[in-house]
Amino acid sequence: MQTSNHAGTDSVWAGEEKLFAEGAICVPVFNAVTFGYDDMNDWFDVAVGKKPGHIYSRNTNPTVRPLEEKIRIMDGGEEATSFSTGMAAISNTLFTLLKPGDRVVAIKDTYGGSNKVFIEFLPRLNVEVCLCDTSDFEAIEREVQKGCKVLYVETPTNPTLKIVDLRRMAAAAKAVGATMVVDNTFATPINQNPLALGADLVVYSATKYLNGHSDVMGGLVVGKKTLVDQIFHYREITGATLHPQSAYMILRGMKTLELRMQRHNENGLKIAHFLAAHPKVDQVFYPGLESHPNHAVAKAQMRGFGGMMSFSLHGGFGDVCKVLESLRFAHRAASLGSVGTLVGPPRTTSHVELSADERANAGIPESLIRYSAGIENAEDLIGDLVQALGRV
Repeated sequence: MQTSNHAGTDSVWAGEEKLFAEGAICVPVFNAVTFGYDDMNDWFDVAVGKKPGHIYSRNTNPTVRPLEEKIRIMDGGEEATSFSTGMAAISNTLFTLLKPGDRVVAIKDTYGGSNKVFIEFLPRLNVEVCLCDTSDFEAIEREVQKGCKVLYVETPTNPTLKIVDLRRMAAAAKAVGATMVVDNTFATPINQNPLALGADLVVYSATKYLNGHSDVMGGLVVGKKTLVDQIFHYREITGATLHPQSAYMILRGMKTLELRMQRHNENGLKIAHFLAAHPKVDQVFYPGLESHPNHAVAKAQMRGFGGMMSFSLHGGFGDVCKVLESLRFAHRAASLGSVGTLVGPPRTTSHVELSADERANAGIPESLIRYSAGIENAEDLIGDLVQALGRV
């Protein structure tokens, strides 16, 4: 049950309102693989879903369940389930919803792993895939009107921070009876709630902002119960289960989610404005800038713009290397959404799975730097960028 009308309070309390074993105020880590029953009838009733309880941790676990309940409440969904990684959440969702002969409409600008599912794995299953120009909403609507089983979008996108109009896309999906899935990893439920805008399902890499400390992986799906139940069944059989220790760490990270996102939002906007005015920078991709092509859409559906951005240099990849290697307050590493700043080129981070031609086709220049602003002092981060950019 929802404990408040404020995301910051729900990030602490949702799914954790009661005391746990021995009066613990924190969710205990249940490493048990299996759960025993003295009464055979009780055991059967739990096994077939007539009573609440746990049978086997590949299916459900008492540490994992509060995390699922927390994201369900924060996103306003009917049900939620969890996965070992974000890509497990995305791929299991798509493989559950699509069968041979179905058609999926998606956008060109998705995370590299998601893109690979669309261009490599789904076609093997005889699923028709249509990838649309992310910013051409009319083109997406036309393709949806031709018929599709699933409409899959990501907003803001990785790594060029494009924005998709969720209300508009949800209306298009509803008109043809399609299921709309939204990757909300960059925004988090603090900055954006796609279900309230008409989406059917929301997927997360909990590895990123939700956990926020670059020390655990996980994935989550939240939305309509009828759909989530199907996805849960696919996952419990195929086995991409979230480990209880990982669930505990994500739960702990989420308690500070609103506080962290406030700082990420502030730092992101300050750094984006700085980069936009710098003579060595060719272009900045950040939806909080008024110069962003869909800033108005972002402003209408988001409460904050996050700490993720990317920017391209006037020079080539050699200058990218100089800048990255000169930064002091940034880890040159993959991933994003951590308390510490993370930087890298898409060719070794978000889109390493794609060839240079595939990245170019997705509108990702080799001169692009993906920058995940952490929660450090903004003056220090900007000063670090000043000295690094000064080397090219």
